[in-house]
Amino acid sequence: MAETALSSTLVKLPVTELKVGMFVAQLEDSGKLKVAAAGLIKSEEAIQKLKKSGIDYVWIDPSRALATEEKEAPAEQKEVKAGNRDLRQQKAKKLLGEAKNLIRKVLSEVFDGKEVDAEPFAELADKMIESVMQDSDALKCVSALRNKDAYLLEHSVNVSFLLVTFGRYLNLDKEMLRDLSIGGILHDVGKTRVDNDILNKPGKLTPEEFEEMKMHQVHAITLLDGLTGLSQISKDVSFMHHEKLDGKGYPKGLKGDEIPLHGRMSCICDIYDALTANRCYKEAMSPAEACKILLKLTPFHLDQKLVYQFIRCIGVYPVGSLVELSDGRLGIVWDLEGRDALHPVVKCFYSMKHKKFVDVKYVDVGRTELNINRGVSPCTLEIDPTPFY
Repeated sequence: MAETALSSTLVKLPVTELKVGMFVAQLEDSGKLKVAAAGLIKSEEAIQKLKKSGIDYVWIDPSRALATEEKEAPAEQKEVKAGNRDLRQQKAKKLLGEAKNLIRKVLSEVFDGKEVDAEPFAELADKMIESVMQDSDALKCVSALRNKDAYLLEHSVNVSFLLVTFGRYLNLDKEMLRDLSIGGILHDVGKTRVDNDILNKPGKLTPEEFEEMKMHQVHAITLLDGLTGLSQISKDVSFMHHEKLDGKGYPKGLKGDEIPLHGRMSCICDIYDALTANRCYKEAMSPAEACKILLKLTPFHLDQKLVYQFIRCIGVYPVGSLVELSDGRLGIVWDLEGRDALHPVVKCFYSMKHKKFVDVKYVDVGRTELNINRGVSPCTLEIDPTPFY
């Protein structure tokens, strides 16, 4: 298993764990190789050379590997790179970056009263669907890195991603997935018409302020109804994500069967992502805590059957979330493919018991006597887990 230690953002790795595309920043001092041997690993031959030279460990720089991998690696290595986790996460990061840029552009155009073209959303939605089909875990891991200052952008992207992931789990067809994705991207567009002082208020809203906040749904109806080429399902995702089954939601107070499947899905995805994000007025919950809240909101607010399906789809401990194991180690849920939700592979890097970083190990919980004690929210930690993603 891989073992690493923290040195700035560098990660210590056994030479036996090196892969093509990684960037070696430093060599373990053995006196046998010069630092000039550091750099991008472009071939299996380079790895073998390090092994034969008696080097046991190297320090890799994940950020440089990701940034240079596609540019510098030769074409004949594309098949090798396809199975590389770092590359898949880089592709996911690029996709999420494209999505944020598009949303930023649209929010700006809407704010300025300009006409918005719906066509780019379909293209982005298709990329999102393709990425979820190929490797949803990479997207989950990248989207777990939240920036409080970019909440509206990241929330829109994540709700879109969650809707596609959930829709795929429910075996919805691709056209429906596309409509869900576009609806998720645009679901909070009405907030461009809400006063920023209210939108970013760090404390509890007054009743008057909350009434103005609720108006973002009314604004969304006006904005999206004027957008040509947008399906009704995409509009509904935006219009209905604050409706409740008991009729006490807004903007229309829809009740029961008046809220279609896609409308009910949007409620669940919107709440889940809001709960697991840092906000100006609250810290993020762990996914496990958020799932408990979703269950408490059934059956009056949320569809109980759908909530159970959503939790089975996402997992109580989804890929990218932080967990504490029974031996006190903290880690990132790294792999769930072919496993039940309680026995993932966890990338451990910190001891909660001893309050210090430890050598990184990938622990297959299902093959040990360990278990997951609890999910952990990043905001409760005194350390930054970002370098280990």
